[in-house]
Amino acid sequence: MENDKLVCKSCGSDAFTQGELGGSHANVKPIKLDMLHFSSSPLILTICKNCGEVASMKVKKLHKFQ
Repeated sequence: MENDKLVCKSCGSDAFTQGELGGSHANVKPIKLDMLHFSSSPLILTICKNCGEVASMKVKKLHKFQ
């Protein structure tokens, strides 16, 4: 992770929190899905506390895509 402090591109705030986007329809799945080895992962979102802008999304369980 970078040492630079994150700044919201929308409002300029530097206050962020994280949330998780998941559930059966919101999880991200590999494009070439092997039905025998079904695999998916929630997304971790970094959200501006001031305006709600999503600054980043990251796959929580990256190993399922490797």
